[in-house]
Amino acid sequence: MNLKIKLTLIVILMLNITLMAQGSYTIEGTVLSATDNMPIPGVSIIIQNTSKGTSTDFDGNFNLDVKQGDVLVTSFMGFKTVLTTIANQKTLNILLTEEASALDEVVVVGYGARRKSDVTGSVSSLKTEELTAFPVLNAEQALQGRAAGVVVQSNNGGEPGAPIKINIRGNTSINASSDPLIVVDGFVGGSMPQAGDIKTLQVLKDASATAIYGSRGSNGVVLVTTKKGRSGKLNVEFNSTYAVQKTANSLDLLNASDFADYQNQIRSNQGNSNPYVQGDYDTDWQDKIYRAGSTSNNQLSFSGGSDKVNYYASGTYFKQDGILVNSGYERVSFLSNLDAQVTDKLKIGLNLTGGLSAKDGVSTQSNGSVTVGGDDVVSLAMRFEPDKGIYDDDGTFSVSNLDAPVDNPWAVATQRDDNTEIENFRANFYANYDIIEGLTFKTTVGLSSKNTFRGVYMPRTLKITAGGATDGRAIISEKKSKSVLSENYLTYKKEIGKGDLTLLAGYSYQKTTNKAFLSEGTGTLSDSFSYYGLYTATNLISPSSGDVYVNETEIQSQFGRVNYDYDDKYLLTATVRRDGASNFAENEKYAIFPSAALGWKISNEDFMKDSENISSLKLRASYGVTGNPSIAPYQSLASLASIYASSNGITVPAVTPYQSSNADLKWESSYQANFGVDLGMYNNRISLSLDYYNIDTKDVLMFDNSIPWYFGNYNDEILTNVGEINNTGFEISLNTRNIVKDDFSWTTDLVFSKNKNTVEKLIFGADYFGNGAPSYFSVDNNYILREGEEVGLFYGFDYAGVYQGGTAPAGSAVMTGGVAGDPLFLDLDDDGKVTNADRKIIGNPNPDFTWGITNSFKYKNFDLNLFFQGSQGGEIFNMTNVQLNNGDANTTYDYYNNAWSTTNTTANQPRVGNNSWREISSRFVEDGSYIRLKNIAVGYTFPSESIEKLGIENLRFTVSAQNLLTITNYSGLDPEVNYYGASGDNNTSANTVRGFDFGNYPTVKSVNFSLSVKF
Repeated sequence: MNLKIKLTLIVILMLNITLMAQGSYTIEGTVLSATDNMPIPGVSIIIQNTSKGTSTDFDGNFNLDVKQGDVLVTSFMGFKTVLTTIANQKTLNILLTEEASALDEVVVVGYGARRKSDVTGSVSSLKTEELTAFPVLNAEQALQGRAAGVVVQSNNGGEPGAPIKINIRGNTSINASSDPLIVVDGFVGGSMPQAGDIKTLQVLKDASATAIYGSRGSNGVVLVTTKKGRSGKLNVEFNSTYAVQKTANSLDLLNASDFADYQNQIRSNQGNSNPYVQGDYDTDWQDKIYRAGSTSNNQLSFSGGSDKVNYYASGTYFKQDGILVNSGYERVSFLSNLDAQVTDKLKIGLNLTGGLSAKDGVSTQSNGSVTVGGDDVVSLAMRFEPDKGIYDDDGTFSVSNLDAPVDNPWAVATQRDDNTEIENFRANFYANYDIIEGLTFKTTVGLSSKNTFRGVYMPRTLKITAGGATDGRAIISEKKSKSVLSENYLTYKKEIGKGDLTLLAGYSYQKTTNKAFLSEGTGTLSDSFSYYGLYTATNLISPSSGDVYVNETEIQSQFGRVNYDYDDKYLLTATVRRDGASNFAENEKYAIFPSAALGWKISNEDFMKDSENISSLKLRASYGVTGNPSIAPYQSLASLASIYASSNGITVPAVTPYQSSNADLKWESSYQANFGVDLGMYNNRISLSLDYYNIDTKDVLMFDNSIPWYFGNYNDEILTNVGEINNTGFEISLNTRNIVKDDFSWTTDLVFSKNKNTVEKLIFGADYFGNGAPSYFSVDNNYILREGEEVGLFYGFDYAGVYQGGTAPAGSAVMTGGVAGDPLFLDLDDDGKVTNADRKIIGNPNPDFTWGITNSFKYKNFDLNLFFQGSQGGEIFNMTNVQLNNGDANTTYDYYNNAWSTTNTTANQPRVGNNSWREISSRFVEDGSYIRLKNIAVGYTFPSESIEKLGIENLRFTVSAQNLLTITNYSGLDPEVNYYGASGDNNTSANTVRGFDFGNYPTVKSVNFSLSVKF
């Protein structure tokens, strides 16, 4: 074969190889952030010099038909564009590096996701690093001071395992819950996962964002998406934190000798000639009940996957020894996510999460019922005589001899058993099918269950609580809840000219079943069996109707949404949802909740495109209706109550009418308007969001107690739709990148929230009173709802100084039998006496505004985080001082040294042993404003070259501290108060009982050491 023929054959062969290589095939890939290796949804991947391309899904995945030699252009706002040449790869991982401009992330908006720049509603987003900036038991705690319009507070200070209360844009209800809806991985009504398991968290605030959830969206929605695996190697991560804790504050109380002098002054002022006999001890009861606490949290997770299957799983062990003796909390939890690309069109996934927790509680937040509640350890430590020891001479626990006898705080803390065990489980399965180009169908089926067991035992060693004829008291209760959810919806996306259209239509059904029982008895055989000795009780106490029950609620819904974006300038969102709920009346089971929103990207207009200062500018406006169905079932139905009656001299069981029916009972409806501006300047080095909102909540659910007694109902209240509440507010979210350099950066995040809450309408226009104090205080009705005023204002006597004897100053009066040194009060009806007619509004617990500011610094491998949080203007009713100034307890040195006496007549505090008897007056209303250094953290990330030989991908060590500094004028333990009064209801009472402080579990100071290792 000659050379010419050989060359010809070689050319033909090479041509065939080239042609074969240029044949198209499908490549699969994932786009990740180079900063944290997290997938990025919504990224554009275009074949260069063509219009052919695609975008990544919510998990950062994509597939595209390519051929060898194609150049993929990968671009996303906030990141540098990446060019990738195809060279026979079957899979592809593309890393995007963030630009100096702010990241325009994709946010979850309910049944979908959108670029933040395209969102027309009011949405706050939190990054993973913000949620894990410092150790928290619940991710809810990480929201405090970080999301505008969101107020977060523990229901009981630093108590281990205490539930968290979230309030979004003020309170919209009175007798229904104001808690936001929590949606976790698409499961409606889920419980918040561990902070370390959360990938994204969004808070939906206005009607445009929340109306897709219809009757459940009036209090806002918290959307949580947990972490998932991605294609690539197996990643293993271990995070461990250990914290040492102590009480953030204590009161300056009298020692034994000063206490004896104080009691003798009281006796002298009250005409008692018998001197007080000082005891042999000098006990600091606060020192006895407080201890050094600790918290440990360990989480192990692993993730990875292939082209077809991705997985993520984690396990967490949390343990806390509380700063109050005998208090603690322990929890084991897990989470797993499995996603599988079954075919090019079908993707399925399974989310599993669960946990077991055990809580050892001590009695706090006294309701005033010493017999049942044992009173609370914190207030007892403040009240109890310091000249007594833990034990009397006979070896039994000491009791107070002042006024009404109570057990000593050490005895209550160490002898009373209070154990709570909770089992949580949730499973959520989904399938996503691409029907045709642009049209997808998703179905989810979820199941959750929660079982709660609580056992309480008060032994005979507690003489007052459970001694004597009581002979031990045992209580066992159990609650079970399960929920089944099915959701199905279609999503259609289509480019129409210069516009992008997205249509959503779906159906949802959820059924929840709750069961509970409680059994209580006294006269147990022995203390040795604790609450399990209930079966030996000789006296069983009948539970109330709210303690034993079974109920079911169902809600079914149809929903739809339209998003239309024209020319990347003009945005439209329209939503409608129709809900039917079983817990409302026959005539009002269904309602429709619509909303609409408009957005205008002014910065994309021709006259703004070339602006050197303004990077982005968007105006937003929305209006819509949402509802609140959060009441117990069967409230609209007539019901019976069981009673005991007498027949022929014999006690027999009987029934009586309990309440009348209300065939028109329906959900509250909130009509919400929101106006917002989003501004980015200097290549988004400065990002600012401003929002103004107005929420009119009508048909507010309230108990009407005007039913005539002759109707014969056991319950004289019936739940009705009669009230109206208005919330208006202003929110600011500001992010600035102050310095951005290779070795050093400094960023600042600021949130500011101002909310004004006004009662517009009440039943017959009459004032509505309630009790926020323990039952043994002098006046029951100490807060008020009044038309035209804010919610939950303090109500009592207006303190006018100290009575100096003789004729009282004009417009004031002293209580019956008053002498010089007793308190004066304004005499509003000028009758010369202090009566209930002289009570008035004496304080406002609602803050003027709240704020939070975070500064983050990075220098090479070191970083520093400073987080301040504060509240301005809310007042506190200091019931602790009411108790400590009453004369039948210990007191503070401030009162002891500054009380009126014949040698100190200019004092503004009444004499010791005065005649006010725990009065509810403005004397005890204080400013609750504060500034708190919430977190300070210093971290070091080890250089990769120093750890890669150990097989470690990332190694980080952090030292942080929480609540180190609080600036406040409040004289109590802590300005973040949350006491709910004699009812002890930590749910609906939170709507109206605000700013009262008595016996809360103290806030803690913590120093934490954290280690994070990634392999």
